[in-house]
Amino acid sequence: MKILYIAEIIGKAGVFAVKKILPQFKKDKGIDFVIANGDGTTGGYGLGRNHAGYLRKLGIDIITTGDCCFYKKDLVQNFDRLPYVLRPINLSPFAPGLGSRTYQVGSDKVAVAVLLGQGGFDRLHGDNPFIRLPELLERLRRETPFVILDFHASTTAEKLSLFAQADGLCSAVIGSHARVQTADSRIMPGGTATITDAGRTGSINSVGGTDPTSRIQEYLTGIPDWSRDTWDRIELQALVIDIAPNGKATMISPLRIECQEVPHEGDRKDTED
Repeated sequence: MKILYIAEIIGKAGVFAVKKILPQFKKDKGIDFVIANGDGTTGGYGLGRNHAGYLRKLGIDIITTGDCCFYKKDLVQNFDRLPYVLRPINLSPFAPGLGSRTYQVGSDKVAVAVLLGQGGFDRLHGDNPFIRLPELLERLRRETPFVILDFHASTTAEKLSLFAQADGLCSAVIGSHARVQTADSRIMPGGTATITDAGRTGSINSVGGTDPTSRIQEYLTGIPDWSRDTWDRIELQALVIDIAPNGKATMISPLRIECQEVPHEGDRKDTED
């Protein structure tokens, strides 16, 4: 099983990178299943309903989210109608949407789940992921040996600790949220592929995919400004993970693919939410 995980898609530039790079890449590399983190797709923070559908049309099988999963009202209202969009599983059971799902891929099945870390989030809080993890993975492994977990967390220590807890119990645990690709991808002793953070897809000459000037002003004034996109040097950052029939990872390869096409005004409109 060959899995492609696209790092957090940030703004319209991130959507443009997916549009221009993903279709041919899937064909060239023989990708079986595509997961993408969409927590920053719409305006840099959150995922809108229209963007969710558009990313699906571009060839993404499942979209994971994180602490920004409920930022866009139109997605909250439609979560239960979008089984291909996952929010963290360790939220209130009364919250809309799914936190895990198993998907048919040819003759096999792939299970995907999202967990939210506890450190550093001030607007959304989840249950202890370390308590939820064993039951979650045991349940998913009864359905398929191919189990992928997106761990959306702020701190390196929390991510590395959960990687150790999950080792041998799932195929991969992928860290997200920091929007910077780390250089520590590896396969753990028990056969679980991990990376502290997969990075981001969008502008690289930016602050987390957004306009540096607006971020500087936020630090100077204390007034949040999430509205300014930047298109300076667009990349698709991702991981390719090979998984053996027994569910053990055999390879994890981080990727940084620069978008060679220059976006025109029409392209920017195509990626509007």
